[in-house]
Amino acid sequence: MKKLAVVNGKIIDVEKGSILQKNLFIEDGKIVEVSEKEPDNSWEILDASDCYVAPGIFDMHVHLRDPGYEYKEDINTGLRAAVEGGVTRVAAMPNTNPVNDNISVTEYMIEKAEALFLAELYPIAAITMGQKGETLTEMGLLAEAGAVGFSDDGLPVENAEVMRRALEYASLFDKPIIAHEEDKNLSGDGVINEGRISTLMGLPGIPSTAEEAMIARDVLLAGYTGGKLHICHVSTKGSVEIIRWAKKRGIPVTAEAAIHHLTLTEEDLYKAGYNTNFKMNPPLRTEEDIDALYKGLADGTIDAIVTDHAPHSKSDKEVEFDKAPFGIIGLQTLLPLSLRLWKENILTLPELFKKLAYNPARILNIPGGSIKVGEPAYITVFNMEKYTFTEGMILSKSKNSPFIGWKLEGKKKFIIVKDKVL
Repeated sequence: MKKLAVVNGKIIDVEKGSILQKNLFIEDGKIVEVSEKEPDNSWEILDASDCYVAPGIFDMHVHLRDPGYEYKEDINTGLRAAVEGGVTRVAAMPNTNPVNDNISVTEYMIEKAEALFLAELYPIAAITMGQKGETLTEMGLLAEAGAVGFSDDGLPVENAEVMRRALEYASLFDKPIIAHEEDKNLSGDGVINEGRISTLMGLPGIPSTAEEAMIARDVLLAGYTGGKLHICHVSTKGSVEIIRWAKKRGIPVTAEAAIHHLTLTEEDLYKAGYNTNFKMNPPLRTEEDIDALYKGLADGTIDAIVTDHAPHSKSDKEVEFDKAPFGIIGLQTLLPLSLRLWKENILTLPELFKKLAYNPARILNIPGGSIKVGEPAYITVFNMEKYTFTEGMILSKSKNSPFIGWKLEGKKKFIIVKDKVL
């Protein structure tokens, strides 16, 4: 039986909202004690001096491209990048090739991840077959095989009747529908936020209403059906207001924001020129939108912070801006960029790790997410080291990050995944 003692660290208690100078004791992958007691020589001692000991980061929105697009990323490189970034668990989206719409793909992803002894992987299966928005997947079989939720992420479910049935069906298995909210009739061939910057750059725009209209539809459907709705990568002020309205009415909706939408605006894209590493969907929005996202984080409207880690090879990205695929990587920059929200007094540290660890586990109905006796041990230990993020540090196969060259603060010292120290 493996016995681990994490000593001399500052423990972040997300449930009590406090930071404790205590030691953490883990036996056989579970937290057994949090106290000031000193460990004896029967424990493997892990020194966390000058470090924070936090619930393990759970990034509930990543794309690992495996199976089918391994030239961009695979489960091995993606999980190695996660570990390097202090991430203990990820939920992987289904837009693979073949799509994760059947149990063979779900089982393949789980088995490949388990053989690596790295961060843990939880598959999210497709809502519809082939992500075509037409025929629902066999959600019961997929849930039994290990799928923790259902999403056609990257594509919206445009047919409202299909989305209604998806919410009803998934509720039978207590799984959330994880929705990419975009009215494709409104977004069309847009590539950046519609407004002053799109006009200056001569690029077709994506209006904020493309996101907001679909969110409004889906929260009404969630209210009608009682199904759990989780809204992906919220990016606009209007979206925050609609979700806040829904929560006040008791509609079972949760929401996430991607860290790049909390860090960058369309002005950063403009300054970077036509750098395709600033192209993502939803697009970077305005200062007014980012302020609304901050307020949504602070008042609980937005439940989780994620990366929407989306690897693309250099050959994919080094094309004309309007032809490049949407998406950026983010697993190794999630921690330091999130810590800026603490440094800027938008969230306290316990509040921040509630968004990074505790809430994602609750949304997906998975144990863990806090440092409490009896919980499985998912732990992120980090310090406030300052460094410059370089391309050479990136462990992902793809290097499509807008944060290369940034001066960052906050680095993983080690993580614990049950009884593994990484």
